[in-house]
Amino acid sequence: MTLLQSWVESANSADTDFPLNNLPYGVFETNTLEPRCGVAIGDMILDMAAMEENGLIDLAEEPVFDVPYWNDVMELGPEGWAALRNRLTDLLAADAPDQAQVAPHLVPMAEARMHMPLVVTEFTDFYAGKHHATNIGTMFRGAENALPPNWLHIPIGYNGRASTVVVSGTPIVRPNGQTKAPDADMPSFGPSKRLDIELEMGAIVGTSSEMGHPISVAQADDMIFGYVLLNDWSARDIQPWEYQPLGPFQAKAFATSISPWIVTKAALEPFRTSTPEREKDLLPYLREPGPMLYDIELEVTMAPEGKAPTTIARTNYNQMYYSAAQQLTHHASSGCAMNAGDLLGSGTISGPEKDERGSLIELSWGCKETITLDSGDTRTFIEDGDTMTLKGAAKGDGFRIGFGDCVGTIKPAIKFP
Repeated sequence: MTLLQSWVESANSADTDFPLNNLPYGVFETNTLEPRCGVAIGDMILDMAAMEENGLIDLAEEPVFDVPYWNDVMELGPEGWAALRNRLTDLLAADAPDQAQVAPHLVPMAEARMHMPLVVTEFTDFYAGKHHATNIGTMFRGAENALPPNWLHIPIGYNGRASTVVVSGTPIVRPNGQTKAPDADMPSFGPSKRLDIELEMGAIVGTSSEMGHPISVAQADDMIFGYVLLNDWSARDIQPWEYQPLGPFQAKAFATSISPWIVTKAALEPFRTSTPEREKDLLPYLREPGPMLYDIELEVTMAPEGKAPTTIARTNYNQMYYSAAQQLTHHASSGCAMNAGDLLGSGTISGPEKDERGSLIELSWGCKETITLDSGDTRTFIEDGDTMTLKGAAKGDGFRIGFGDCVGTIKPAIKFP
């Protein structure tokens, strides 16, 4: 596929994240507009509430854009999603006849402030990147026991906190928690000293499944509304003390950041790719009927306060061992009901090379190696004032499908009462 031409000139640049091929969904406000649904096109945002109010978009019997989230659109299902995308493409294409009616509802992106694009109903984070899991396992258990016995058979996950999923740009307060030094008799309480990121993709479930009813991988793929960049912030010193025997808790619950734009599955369709060859055959319910991953280039930058960012990692979503559809299928396999607005974190995305590692614990190899930034500063983990940015885009012939940056700046811990 090549770049689709739009009458919105900025959408025709090879450098924009938001060409006509993309049309991602977000929620924005300005000094004069309350939070509302919008669609990114070039350096502009199409005001969907105004488009619906003026009859230029008519998806359902009842309004779906009179609320500051995309959950109501999700409930329309794949047929409604396809109808919306087709209508938007027709309205914004270079030869669209309704340009004069649509143009007044375009808002400069530079004037907008972004909000959460959806109401997250539940959040589940997975551990589905083989390179990451191998690196972490090697650090803590040795190379011969790096992967637990179930890892090659099942997408491992845990239920996180929807309440602390926040949009890009939201400051992240350093968490407090219990830690225990190896030579200490008792644990201590205080700010995390080993604060980290996890470079992930987030899949947004768009339609619900019924309690007690499993779903196939193909059905799961149909249920996915779109994808976001996701940073599951992690306190590496809190986690080892608390995670036995039930897994992550406070070390992960304090914050998860997502990018502001939901990139639809339809926009990513040309970039589908297969999961890697299996080391062990998966059970039939997890086998994929076709390619379920996407070729999405990813990177992480780190910037100390007041200094320019340094790219510290580059990798690709195609490195995942399990796809989002497989994760969703496994999640529902017990009869667990899945809801529109559920968010599934892929797990940390790392590649085989050192500069492809999607977390600082891997880049510093558990604090044994120093990361040197372009500014001359050195890091093993994140310090107060540091800004971490995740970037991602699928790249076609003369165009890119971007997500908008996923940014978080670390603020000092709040003293416990």
